[in-house]
Amino acid sequence: QVQLVESGGGLVQAGGSLRLSCAASGRTFSNYNMGWFRQAPGKEREFVAAVSRSGGSTSYADSVKGRFAISRDNAKNTVYLQMNSLKPGDTAVYSCAAGQPLALGPPARANWSYWGQGTQVTVSS
Repeated sequence: QVQLVESGGGLVQAGGSLRLSCAASGRTFSNYNMGWFRQAPGKEREFVAAVSRSGGSTSYADSVKGRFAISRDNAKNTVYLQMNSLKPGDTAVYSCAAGQPLALGPPARANWSYWGQGTQVTVSS
């Protein structure tokens, strides 16, 4: 088991930036791929970004590619999501997730088993 707690959400204007953090419990943080997902009102949760256990590989949804950057600091048991050039369509509850890799390939291929409570990101026009 791993407990995840997100922080850093808030209200920003379009074009602005936010940096989300996800702090994980335990000593096994580096055993998991880490990912960020988001869910807007009335929509299903969607994948945003993921990073491999070592931090060497990343994956992004097409909608955020070039604007968002995921990273991790295994010494601090923390994963980050730097969000730049934010758009109103990015408004959602952002959740951090941890999962064991399913196979070689993109970090998004993981068994997403552990989830944080989420943090609200609102982007105004």
